[in-house]
Order: sequence, then structure tokens, then C-alpha cells
Amino acid sequence: MSASEGGPTSSTLGRWTRPLFYLGQNAVTLIGAVLTTSSAVTLLLFWAREVFGGGPSHPYAGILFFLVLPAVFVLGLLLIPAGILWRRRGLRRRGELPESYPRIDLREPMVQNTFALVGLATVVNVGILGTASYRGVEYMDSTQFCGMACHKVMAPEYAAYVDSPHSRVGCVQCHIGPGASWFVRSKLSGSRQLVAVTLETYSRPIKSPVKHLRPARETCEQCHWPEKFHGDKFLVRTKYADDEANTASTTVLVLKVGGRNGRNSVGIHGTHLDPKRQISYVSTDGRRQVIPQITVSDGAGTSRYDSADVHPTDAQLADGERRQMDCMDCHNRPTHAFELPERALDRALAEGRVSTELPYVKKKGIEVLRAEYPDRDTAGRRIAEGLAEFYKTSYPTVYQQHRGAIEAAVAELQAIYRRNVFPEMKVAWGTYPNNIGHEDFLGCFRCHDDSHKRADGRAITQDCNACHTILAQDESNPKVLADLGLK
Repeated sequence: MSASEGGPTSSTLGRWTRPLFYLGQNAVTLIGAVLTTSSAVTLLLFWAREVFGGGPSHPYAGILFFLVLPAVFVLGLLLIPAGILWRRRGLRRRGELPESYPRIDLREPMVQNTFALVGLATVVNVGILGTASYRGVEYMDSTQFCGMACHKVMAPEYAAYVDSPHSRVGCVQCHIGPGASWFVRSKLSGSRQLVAVTLETYSRPIKSPVKHLRPARETCEQCHWPEKFHGDKFLVRTKYADDEANTASTTVLVLKVGGRNGRNSVGIHGTHLDPKRQISYVSTDGRRQVIPQITVSDGAGTSRYDSADVHPTDAQLADGERRQMDCMDCHNRPTHAFELPERALDRALAEGRVSTELPYVKKKGIEVLRAEYPDRDTAGRRIAEGLAEFYKTSYPTVYQQHRGAIEAAVAELQAIYRRNVFPEMKVAWGTYPNNIGHEDFLGCFRCHDDSHKRADGRAITQDCNACHTILAQDESNPKVLADLGLK
């Protein structure tokens, strides 16, 4: 008895399978089958290698195995039915479409084995597609993909990231955060960025601040709690003069971080992030460095402070960025902070990575760091040549006796340059202002400048003691450190 005569199930199955077998004999469908099978086998072998031998060591391997091959797999799956439809349409157009297709005998072992293989392949394909989709999304959310796949574009941000306190926090935790809506928005934005990278139409340098960054309350505050009372923070900072002895001077201060203390909000966090007080401002320079107008709303009413130094027109104010203050207005570079050479070299000297015994190492180090170089390779070579030549010529004895210290200083200066300067992306010293503090950039003084005043003349204070208490300033041997047993 033939398949079409063996009952309703066999008859129905035969009506569906005969056209598929007949129409599936075309180049497009066969190519799709080859693509699907080959990519599936490759993916399975790679995943097995991941389980037993570790993951990919190169970001482009991730792109191949998590993005390209799954796309080839899906393409192959789409080509199989596309080829069937294409052949059916061609046969119909030429009048060659048969009225009845060759019968298939489901009792034949070969036919049964074929259906079993197709069924198994379908189950495997569903598993592969699901796994590939999950792994693809997981890879696109990885730090390796964000920081290294587009290595030239993201090189500055990634270099700062690996040297930051957040270097063990995934990029997506801060840039996307929890929830499906921002995940979808990030992928749509990523598609646009992919086109920009492909066509090389991206900004050089990457623009900052990011205008459509998710609010800090929905990302940063998943871990940090600014309203929590943190009290005061004790800080010791040492800097070095550009004289022969690299003379050290130390500043000791207590930073009034504060928070919510009982019923009151005190300190820096308490003043700026009290939920009962809303602070908003208008910035007119596109970088949040020029702030001509500030508005404070609390239980006592609303006060507006206008800058006496900056006088924007009504049109400029209307076109300016209006923003409610949050963590990112001060902590604007929490993970992607770039140092100025003076600050970076002071830190290296304080931590012993550059020897203070080398005469004029601070002055000469800043000189070779601040020189202009066409690219990073040239910078590394000339920094080494410049420092070595200085000691060879001016201090030959030091050069002979302290070669190891000079080589260590060269390596550290090169590392400082590589972390902070990227000529290809037009990132130079000071390209990205850091708003914490007010020594290197305006920072706090964007608002706390005594020139932002209300109509009644009251100004936003610039009193140093409002934010910190200075216990010692630029002293060679601060007594307070000895009193505390820190010297």
C-alpha cells in the first residue's frame, strides 16, 4: 500500500512532503543546506573547544564565532525555503509545475531514515539557533567586544577603563543597566555606530558628554547609594617640583562627602543630591563646562542663579542643554578618566614607579610627555631617546650608575602617554575635562565661583570650607601626618 493509501496521517504527510522533496532539488536550497550544515558543525566544534579548552583569545574570533557564523547559519536556513519557493515559481511561470508530485512510500527504510534525519536536524538547528542567539547577545555585551573589537575607535576609552576602579565592572552594567527597553535602545544605537565605524564617519575624538546616556539613578545607583551617610574622607596628596631634587610637597585635607545624616542632608552629597532639593542648570557650550544659569527648588521655593561672568542671549539659553543635576555632573569620568601629565607623573613618583633620585626627572618627564608626536610609536621612541639623552649629556655619572632607574622611568613615561594620548583619535592632554575637584579643570568652579547670583545678590558660595577642611597645604613635612602616625 502506498503512502497516499495508508490512512489520513500518511496521506496528509505525503501531500506535504512530496512537493518539498521535488522542489527542494535546486541550487539555492542545496547551498542553504551546505551553509547551515557547515556553520552548525563549526559552531558546535568551537563551543566544545570553549568548554574544554577556553574561549577565544582575540576579539575578532568572538566576532566570527558569535556573530558571523550564526548569521551564516540563519542565512542557510532562510535559503532552503527560499529555493523551494523560487523553483516552484519558475516552474509555474514556464507551465511545468506538475499536477501531482511523485509519491513517497513512508514504509521505505530510506524515506523513514530521511524523515528521522530531518526531524533530528530540526531539533539540533533550534538548539543551535537558540544557543547562538544567546551567545551572540552575551558577546556583544562583553567588555572584550565593547573595548577591543572596534579597537581604534574605543582605544582611548578602553585604556582608561582598564586603569579605573570599575575595571572589573562590565561596560553594559553602566551604559545599559537592567531592563529590556534600554537593552533594545542600546542595540539600535549600536547598529548606527556600526555603520559609522564601517564608513569611518565617527567623531574624532568621541564626543563627551554622551547626550542620551541612561540616568545615573538607574545605573550608578544600582551599586552606589549617594544618600547614604559616608561621613568625611581623609586625603593625602603629594606633588613634586620641577627642580633638581624633585622636591615633594604634601597637601592634607578632609573632604566632606556627607550624605543623609538622620533627618538632615550634609556635605557634598547631601547638598547636591538631597531628594527634597532639585538642582537643574542650563549649559550653553555643549560640554557642560559653561553654565550660565542654575535653578534650585526646595521646600523654601525656587531660586534662580545667573552668572555675572557669562551673558548668553535668550536664543542661546533656549538652545542650551537643560539638565537636572545627578552623579554624572561631578563624576563625569568615573571610569574613563584621563590624567594630565603633571598629575600622572606625580602619582608615579609618589608610588615609587619613577625614582625621585633622578635629578630633574619631574621637569624632563613633563617636557617629553607634552611634546607633540605624530603617532604613539614615535612618541614611545622619542620619550626613551629624550630622557636617555638628557642624562647622558647633563648627568653622565647618574646615567652610568642608575641605568635601571632611568629605564624604569622611561617605561613609566611611555605607559602614561599610552594611557592618555591617542593621536589617531585626536585625544590629547586635557581633551576630556574631569569635573571632580577644581585643580586640573574648572570642575566645582563651574558653579561655585561667587559669580552665580540670585536677584537679591546672594551667590553660590566659593568658600573652601564648604566642601573640605585643609589641614596642610603644600608642606614638605606636614605635622598632622606625624601626629597621626602616618610619617
